[in-house]
Amino acid sequence: MHKRFWSRPASWLSSILLLCAAGVTSAAIAMPDPAAILRTKFVSLEEPLRQNQFKRQLVLDSSESKGRLKGDIYATINYPFATVNAGLNNPKNWCDVMLLHINTKYCHAESRPSGTVLNVNIGKKTPEELADAARVEFNYSVAAATPEYFEINLNAKEGPLGTSDFVIQLEAVALPNAKTFLHLTYSYAINMSGRLSLQAYLGTIGSRKVGFTVIGKKVDGQPDYIRGVRGLMERNTMRYYLAIDSFLGANRTASTGRFEKQLQSWFTAAERYPRQLHEMDRRTYVEMKRAEYVRQQAVN
Repeated sequence: MHKRFWSRPASWLSSILLLCAAGVTSAAIAMPDPAAILRTKFVSLEEPLRQNQFKRQLVLDSSESKGRLKGDIYATINYPFATVNAGLNNPKNWCDVMLLHINTKYCHAESRPSGTVLNVNIGKKTPEELADAARVEFNYSVAAATPEYFEINLNAKEGPLGTSDFVIQLEAVALPNAKTFLHLTYSYAINMSGRLSLQAYLGTIGSRKVGFTVIGKKVDGQPDYIRGVRGLMERNTMRYYLAIDSFLGANRTASTGRFEKQLQSWFTAAERYPRQLHEMDRRTYVEMKRAEYVRQQAVN
């Protein structure tokens, strides 16, 4: 038996190679299609996308596990995929998006031999010198780009106040009737020092802050919203989403007035959720952001 087996080594080797090739082919066929996965998610969320507290086609979720906080938003937007792709598949445009967030003080896209980096300063909700705001370097990458799907990743190793491993991920897929389905993920890890800092904030000036997830009802019948670090994560995830939506909404505005349109749109959208997102009046926000935008154009 052994003699007959080893007497035909070429045939044996060919058989093994064919089996390996078949295995590789099967693995390739079985590889998941991210566009199909996102469309399946859209179908599974059709009901909550239609009926929710946001009065727009949006679903928000948050989680906390093993020292990591995460927020996810799924949303249907009334822009063709080509418009969304052209606007957001560009690192420089992401700086306009990032600056709309109330805590972003500055953003600059820089090309390096290793790839594109967004230098972002994150600070207080009030005017602040760049030297006093924390610098976070996001590596910008396009994980996938097809005529009907894209995925963009922003990753940062270090963040402010004991945070690390920042991830901002956006994927989008084309839908019928000139619509697009978005999935935004915002997450980061937090160490003990950072957690203590957050607890101090949430126990003082942030004690009245809430998120969007309803965890029950109060005695008076009003919704009881999630608080703490998950509430904080939900607020910031929503702020980033509203920045993306406001950026896209100003796409047809002349370039000279585009950022102004984005500012006004972002503030109007945020004020629809005053319990969670109200921080200041419109004039204060707009004036602060105008000044930061001018500084962003001047400082490299």
